Amino acid sequence: MKNRFHLIKPSTRAMLREGRKTKDYSWFDQLHGYVYMRWPYLYISMGKGDHPLAKRLAPVVNWLARMVEARSGPVEAGARRPTMADGYHGKVVPLAAARELVNIQENVNLENLEHIIPFDRARDIILQNPDHIVVIDCPCRKGMENPCLPMDVCLIVGEPFANFTLEHHPESSRRITPQEAEQILQEEDERGHVHHAFFKDAVMGRFYAICNCCSCCCGAMKAHRNGIPMLISSGYVCEVDEEACAGCGECEAACQFEAITVNGSAGIDPEKCMGCGVCVNLCTQNALFLSRDESRPEPLEIQKLLDSAVQTY
Repeated sequence: MKNRFHLIKPSTRAMLREGRKTKDYSWFDQLHGYVYMRWPYLYISMGKGDHPLAKRLAPVVNWLARMVEARSGPVEAGARRPTMADGYHGKVVPLAAARELVNIQENVNLENLEHIIPFDRARDIILQNPDHIVVIDCPCRKGMENPCLPMDVCLIVGEPFANFTLEHHPESSRRITPQEAEQILQEEDERGHVHHAFFKDAVMGRFYAICNCCSCCCGAMKAHRNGIPMLISSGYVCEVDEEACAGCGECEAACQFEAITVNGSAGIDPEKCMGCGVCVNLCTQNALFLSRDESRPEPLEIQKLLDSAVQTY
């Protein structure tokens, strides 16, 4: 029995131990989380429908989706039944906020952040060894015939997730420093890609990754475009200084959410704008800026959250 136990990788044992300590984290959640983290390329390509077996296995995938949704129990009359989006979703984070997430110097325990992540599940930020960061080839891009490049742009943050990724995917991942993570974020921002902090119920209901996403490859962005609420606004909306705007159209071409139309000067559709800030950083005229929209969830700005948590004690 002892020898068989030692056949299990150390990172898997660490993941199981952490799962057992997590409240309301069932054996099904543990299995789901293991499958997701162990075979992310298969899991995501199946979910997106890119995999050759996706159509054949669609009934099984749909059954699993119903099983996940059924965890929420009975739904009261008139209430919305939770969907897969409630347990797997991304929070848009502008570049400055993404940089903060890869430069945390202390363990973090922030739970039930419904004012920031307005979902029933997967809204905690519990980081152990947050300086442990692994970059892995993007599962969404890897499943595409002609993907955006580079491939290595997904950041796994903290334990036990970083070591699990590194140990199970040595051919497609590597450990990086916070400074290297910042460089990836900066370069992806310059390419016009959107930073998302991802949360998943099967990953202990926590934040675990920062993905740098493009609308042509990203499964979550495609789902969002099709009306499935898998992405949450940063809490900001873009605004235009019309006097400074040259009407060049670069922001319209760069917007991943198709929220900008240029007709003489740039116009913002606030319903589509997710406040990612990519257009702001690309505007050579400094004509665009982000403004806080109080009707949207609060921004995910980790340092302010940590400062606020300290003040409450």
